[in-house]
Amino acid sequence: MTQLGSLGRLGRWTATHFRAVLAAWVVIAAVFGFFAPKVEHALSGAGWEATGSESVQARQAIDRGFAGHGGYGLMVVVHSRSATVEEPAFRGTLRAVERRLAADESVTTVVPPREGATISADRHTAVVQAGAAKNPNEMVRAADDLKGELGRLGSGDIAVDLTGAPGMWSDFNEANKAAMLKSEVISWPVTLGILVVAFGSLVAAGLPLMLTILGLVAAAGSLYLGAQILDISIWAMNFALMFALALGIDYALFVVMRFRAALFGSRLDPVEAAAVTMDTAGKAVLFSGLTVLISLMAVMLVPSPAFRSMSLGIMLAVTFVLLATLTLLPAVLARLGPRVDKLAFGWVHSGEHRSARFEAWGRRLWRRPLPYGLAALAVLGALAVPVLSLDTGMPSIKVVPESDHSRQGYQQVQEAFGAGATGPLQLVTTEAAADEVARVAGEDPGIAQVGPAQPGADGLALIQAVPDADPSAPSVGPTIDRLRASLPAGTLVGGAAVENHDLEAALGDKTPLVIGVVLALGFLLLLVALQAPVIAAVGVLTNLLATGAAFGVSKLIFQDGHLSGLLGFESQGFLDAWGPVFFFAMVFAISMDYTVFLLSSAKEHWDRSGDPEEAMVGGLAHSGRVIFAAAAVMVAVFFTFALSGPLPPKEMGVILGVAVLLDAALVRLLLVPVILRLLGRAAWYLPGPLHRLLPDVRFGHA
Repeated sequence: MTQLGSLGRLGRWTATHFRAVLAAWVVIAAVFGFFAPKVEHALSGAGWEATGSESVQARQAIDRGFAGHGGYGLMVVVHSRSATVEEPAFRGTLRAVERRLAADESVTTVVPPREGATISADRHTAVVQAGAAKNPNEMVRAADDLKGELGRLGSGDIAVDLTGAPGMWSDFNEANKAAMLKSEVISWPVTLGILVVAFGSLVAAGLPLMLTILGLVAAAGSLYLGAQILDISIWAMNFALMFALALGIDYALFVVMRFRAALFGSRLDPVEAAAVTMDTAGKAVLFSGLTVLISLMAVMLVPSPAFRSMSLGIMLAVTFVLLATLTLLPAVLARLGPRVDKLAFGWVHSGEHRSARFEAWGRRLWRRPLPYGLAALAVLGALAVPVLSLDTGMPSIKVVPESDHSRQGYQQVQEAFGAGATGPLQLVTTEAAADEVARVAGEDPGIAQVGPAQPGADGLALIQAVPDADPSAPSVGPTIDRLRASLPAGTLVGGAAVENHDLEAALGDKTPLVIGVVLALGFLLLLVALQAPVIAAVGVLTNLLATGAAFGVSKLIFQDGHLSGLLGFESQGFLDAWGPVFFFAMVFAISMDYTVFLLSSAKEHWDRSGDPEEAMVGGLAHSGRVIFAAAAVMVAVFFTFALSGPLPPKEMGVILGVAVLLDAALVRLLLVPVILRLLGRAAWYLPGPLHRLLPDVRFGHA
């Protein structure tokens, strides 16, 4: 009997206790599956804020002292090209809007249109405002319910549109949800087709889908239960699905191909084949999964409920997929045995884990490393250069489809009242300081108009200061910073535009820390796995190179507008501010999959032979096909998101798709093997002190 490590023994146990393992997962699927269908209605649509920031404090003060007329109050725009506010049809529509808002439990008070403030000079546009009676997440849910009803109150050419922060986030989430669903519908058949080609067997191709579905159902149920305790963004579910699919495919490819080699190539019985598979491929999967979890855990350093809950959703999906890969998959493989290749194409029964084509490619790189390595570096370097001039910003109204209520109302407000009227700054101060606050705000060059002070509870006063530019314009940020520096002490500056500004600042502050933590912990994990500091550092730094190149491409596309016509979007002139931190963690996590697969295989050959050439060529021959197939699936999946309607899924699809393409084609299958060739034995050198500190990890078996 083969001598095995702990994961190998776990693989043998699961293989010999199929019914117990299956029963456990049936219970898990049933329990979480009961709650999973309810998750969509339990998750929240807001949370895009910097926790504890001045703008959040201002909103909370306004909600308490001014009947909820803060950043998440409702704004309903009534507009007509022909009728004015004096005409009966227009007045009737306004009254109907006011009655509907007043009847809603999410509203505190309703403020009718006011002369000189919320009635336009041409009298064709009027704004009804309503205070928020609930928190931001519940106000977005209220907007979900209200926008359609309010829209139907219009008649003829009188249009009624719900806008403001709740309306915008409602439309934004709805558009992205529809786009994600469309992309998933397209990607599943594409994924299945690639899996059938990669596995050569319909039965084997179904195994990644088993892991994906289990991971998704369990994550969805967990998110529903979590949402009963804390606010979790609806985006958490979208990203959980994507990662469940991505990692289910990656892990199943690696494990199933190694199982086939043990079963058909080494002629082991199914139980021993499953045990040996988990002792080798299982360790690689475990280290890969831990790296993914570490990368996503680092995103929780960003002080924003939306980001933390999105990371939580992905981590839940990854955890369940990882557990299913380490327990259920070997049990199923052992039970299937030779039937894993049932309904197969003719070439899959050889059991040859070593790819002749990738072996030939490895020997070519061994003979001529410099030309290939320099070419890869040149391409990656050229693509990474634009990242040096990358600009970021919080999403503008351009991320919402033009036909949606929030964008229609937004445009009507700007046409009627000026560019900055859609994002007024809300200055909360004391009644005693109100005149001085109004004077300072009025003298700022970035402020177009200052409204009269509104008295509130506890001696507070609220002053609306309208910027002279669109809320997403680059000039608004410096205006906010100037006001904060010059206004009397104790004055709070808030409003929806200011909350975006504070979140963007928090993202900018935390991005270097998140990247540093991801790189440091990724290196430590690779060091433990590979027992070689030099090649562990190579793995991390080459990941960074591929990620930089992907963001360089995203700068050319989304900031500069190249290919905007082909991809069907309107450039904002910047990349959304969450991109560098959130997409970096996602790209790094996926790239580390391929890093672990390649280098763990190379380490296995090095431990067995002590020959640098066999380590490089053998590692590439044994993992190249898995990396190539997994990357093909991921690129296909991510690029379907690039074809989605709204801008954020396009950004995600392009950045992740390009990153995986570059990482697989130029880094894992070219640059890293070349570096292994150039380093030779030095790649695997382990200093004595480290040898005594590190646990003994091996990817082979005795």
